[in-house]
Amino acid sequence: MPAKLSVNLNAIAMLRNRRDLPWPDVAHFGRLALGAGAYGLTVHPRPDQRHIRFADLPVLRALIDDEFPEAEFNIEGYPTEDFLALCERTEPDQVTLVPDDPAQATSDHGWDCIAHQAFLKETVARLKGQGMRVSLFLDGDGNQAMAEAASATGADRVELYTGPYGGCYDAAEEADRQIALLGKTADFAHALGLGVNGGHDLTVANLPALVKRIPYLAEVSIGHGLTADALEYGMAETVRRFRRACGESL
Repeated sequence: MPAKLSVNLNAIAMLRNRRDLPWPDVAHFGRLALGAGAYGLTVHPRPDQRHIRFADLPVLRALIDDEFPEAEFNIEGYPTEDFLALCERTEPDQVTLVPDDPAQATSDHGWDCIAHQAFLKETVARLKGQGMRVSLFLDGDGNQAMAEAASATGADRVELYTGPYGGCYDAAEEADRQIALLGKTADFAHALGLGVNGGHDLTVANLPALVKRIPYLAEVSIGHGLTADALEYGMAETVRRFRRACGESL
């Protein structure tokens, strides 16, 4: 079964926030993406609201509920009390927990699920108790012990950090090495009963090799590369291009 595409809207929101104006309209582009067959929408609301704003969340939740009830809403973030309360108010279908410092420009590493075992277990239980699926951002470095620690938290899925793979766009040999490590990590997680997602710097060019190596990949969350392509092809056609790269026959 092809990996499902969740469109990350942060880059659209960051462009909007350059001016005190309501465009580009984040909900409008979410509607275009879902109308073109995206499985869901992803946002990462940071404390400084430098891209997605807290006020965007109920609007996007309503968009999905009212117009695309089969789609999913995925919220990413570091689990501060404020973030957890935001999730409880918004009720996303999935929460992806990332170990980001608020000052980071973007997510660039996965959880140390061994060192943070107790914290993650408590957080996962809280969110799952509210009916949300929980995914943990995990380095795709072939570490079996880390996959086992992720499973021990009670999380439903892991999201493999694919940034190192995405950075190999001009280095085929290193890309092959990164694919092997991601696949190894995914196999460990899959064997433990975890669902496997992927995200960060994925493109139409590098997705096919990833989904071929990890045929059970459940979902990919893509923002930067997809938004860049949308400048050339438009949002709807870009979503279709990424769906084909995920293995869908359109």
